[in-house]
Amino acid sequence: MAFVSAGYKADLVVITLASVSHSHQTPKWRKTMTRQQLVTTPDNYAPFLLSQGIRHGDLLFISGQAGADDDGKIVEGGFRAQGRQAFANLRRALEAGGSSLHDVIKVTIFVTDMSNFRDVVELRREFFSAPYPADTIAEVRGLYDPAVMIEIEAIAAVHDEEK
Repeated sequence: MAFVSAGYKADLVVITLASVSHSHQTPKWRKTMTRQQLVTTPDNYAPFLLSQGIRHGDLLFISGQAGADDDGKIVEGGFRAQGRQAFANLRRALEAGGSSLHDVIKVTIFVTDMSNFRDVVELRREFFSAPYPADTIAEVRGLYDPAVMIEIEAIAAVHDEEK
């Protein structure tokens, strides 16, 4: 399955889960359930041995998206600029996986300074619409790079057009 979004190439790679059961009967869903790995190009996540996202059934789990550009460099311009880039990266990953910002069910936003809370609310207003997703906003001591001020992860519904 291949998706193209906003000029970026993305693929879903199917990975079959191995069933491990200590009982004699393996649940039917374990025999047929697959995980699909979302891989975007460029893939700034590969060096860190993690997936941009995973599709499992009709749900898409997106890894934390920060305010990094296509080269993996954190954008300049402060918290709002990083936030806009993080949301743009989130949108790109969601669309590559067959979803959208409108389909986000749960979002977790990590910030390094809770004094940016009002900016987070404004970014949510800019990128999400009612009904707004469930949300957790947490202040953390640091993220993967000292320059990163915000990171967003999400769980979204996927609506196959083929069904």
